[in-house]
Amino acid sequence: MKSFMSRAALAGLLLGASMLASAATPAPKGAEVFIVSPEDGATVGQEFKVKFGVKNIALAPAGDVTKNTGHHHLLIDVDKLPAAGAPIPTDANHMHFGKAQTEATIKLAPGKHTLQLILGDSGHMPFDPTIVSEKITVNVK
Repeated sequence: MKSFMSRAALAGLLLGASMLASAATPAPKGAEVFIVSPEDGATVGQEFKVKFGVKNIALAPAGDVTKNTGHHHLLIDVDKLPAAGAPIPTDANHMHFGKAQTEATIKLAPGKHTLQLILGDSGHMPFDPTIVSEKITVNVK
């Protein structure tokens, strides 16, 4: 009986810890993220600058747990937003700016591409609710 109770208590602690680890950070009220430039529909060269903007939230490097802060992730040609409760992926279509950068020079192949920003918390998790920009389209020459 004592062994069962110990195991049950341990299982409860582990379950609680895992639930806390995957809990999304609450988004500050009115927090917004947006692409300052280029404008939607712009024609750009293969290498161009993307400027990021925020409202009602501060930027901080990844790992900084200061309340009401986050950092940018640029989604390139992504149709579906990253899943809630999981870190934003890192790959060619999900660029991380974990040093609280406000702009980046990116290089894309010629053609039509979509760009969208999503803010991540200190652990690269989307906020709840998700803080995401409007999706824009650029035409790369």
